[in-house]
Amino acid sequence: MPEYRKGAHTVYDIKYHLVWVTKYRYQVLRGEIAERVRDIIREVCLSHEIRIIKGHVSPDHIHLFVSAPPRLSVSKIMQYIKGKSSHRLQQEYPSLRKRYWGRHLWARGYFCATAGTVTEEMIKAYIDQQEMPPEDDFRVTDGAQ
Repeated sequence: MPEYRKGAHTVYDIKYHLVWVTKYRYQVLRGEIAERVRDIIREVCLSHEIRIIKGHVSPDHIHLFVSAPPRLSVSKIMQYIKGKSSHRLQQEYPSLRKRYWGRHLWARGYFCATAGTVTEEMIKAYIDQQEMPPEDDFRVTDGAQ
């Protein structure tokens, strides 16, 4: 049974697998810096009601599996996480500020995939049960037949 989250007017189960890398794939996420980036990501997620299901900090990239509210787009989530973590890490670690003199710790872009308990086949089957003939993929029924 899926664990649905609830908002004021929503019930949802939205999960994303996110991956992003350090600029130039420099292996700077080690030791104290790796632990600090993990803590910053936890803070950012908590402040935006994003639940971390699982995560991993590698020396040159981060994997994150999260559950997010529907009001947040994936691009906003990544903007919050990458922006805040880059800013704070460079503030706190002069060695990073020196290495990333252009003020960007992370490479541009990221990987994102959705995950969930409902498959495409289940959704199609559910929609098919809504009085829709199989030859029409998007039909209106008005209830009067």
